Amino acid sequence: MSSTPVFITGLGAVSAAGTGCAATLESFRNGNGNPCTAAREETPIAKPVFTVGDPAAIANAEEMRTLRLATLAVDEALSDARFRKRPSDIRVGVCLGTTVACQLNDIDFYRELRASGQASAVVFDRYLRGNLSAAVAERYGFCGPTLTITNACSSGTDAIGMALAWLRAGLCEAAIAGGADELSRIPMAGFNALGIMSATACAPFDRDRQGLNLGEGAGILLLETDAGVARRDAPAVLTCEGYGTFGDAHHLTAPREDGSGLEAAIRGALTTAGCAPDDIGFINAHGTATATNDAIEGTVLARVFGTDCVLSATKGYTGHTLGAAGGLEAVFTALGLREGWIPASAGYKNRDTSIPVAPVTRMTNVTGRYALSTSLAFGGNNSALVLGRQP
Repeated sequence: MSSTPVFITGLGAVSAAGTGCAATLESFRNGNGNPCTAAREETPIAKPVFTVGDPAAIANAEEMRTLRLATLAVDEALSDARFRKRPSDIRVGVCLGTTVACQLNDIDFYRELRASGQASAVVFDRYLRGNLSAAVAERYGFCGPTLTITNACSSGTDAIGMALAWLRAGLCEAAIAGGADELSRIPMAGFNALGIMSATACAPFDRDRQGLNLGEGAGILLLETDAGVARRDAPAVLTCEGYGTFGDAHHLTAPREDGSGLEAAIRGALTTAGCAPDDIGFINAHGTATATNDAIEGTVLARVFGTDCVLSATKGYTGHTLGAAGGLEAVFTALGLREGWIPASAGYKNRDTSIPVAPVTRMTNVTGRYALSTSLAFGGNNSALVLGRQP
């Protein structure tokens, strides 16, 4: 991969932690990690979830909720970058990850059809206009490449990695990249059937963790080449440095016990970034709060970075947002680099002595030019990003 510099000029985030980066940082400062006690969707599964707290901003009967979440975050990223919505002189690509997206939005249609024998076709319109990347590109008038990635819980990270490759290959000068997902009763039923949803607030890496809480949201980066940054005189403090991915093909839902797939992805990201483990100032871990995932991830991080690595786990603020997780956590990693601090890991209280690393328990100042964000997904997918800040 080319070493062409790629800058992060805009950030956008919406989740249970807040609508917008400023609100998110406020939640992080206050240590607010409180899931709702019931899902937005009607469901008999009485497990806590993390919902976006601004329903008026998300409500739109003619659009998928996932698309609304995505466009809120895109709007913020473009505003943050002072980027015109319809540039005529620059190719802008759109690469977004999702898992729920449009394929699970027909439940209301079938419920209505079975009850009355007829149903509104609005759901089909939403479906046909529901390809996230195509819909975003059309809305903003972007004319670069578009791709929607559905690669389970690494989707958002993989979308950023793909956009990074586009920019370095010269396919576009800027790219919207990240992920978005809404809460849905279908993944709720699936995760509940797997027995990995917690009945209480999730506690990543904690000795007494009981499983994950699902969430929803969107995390977006605006990426630009150095030529685009120079032409626009855009803010250029943060960088996207490297991406690695590795499919270990071990199990439908579980990572390899030895963590070799995740380690390969991390080392691949470090290699493409041109940096060593000692260069990483902090790590934003995937940290789902499931027993197996946290144990394997923690072991791998200790093996690569040492037992004293600075570790943040942010799902105690957002829940596990599936395809949005990699996008949101890339934004959180970028914010940590920009602000110079990372939040306390909400939910973490007791050290698990079987895991050789532990997340920070208080708001922690961070130094160093680089940071890592990891994603582990069903199907043995493992991905990692290295982000940086200008010296």
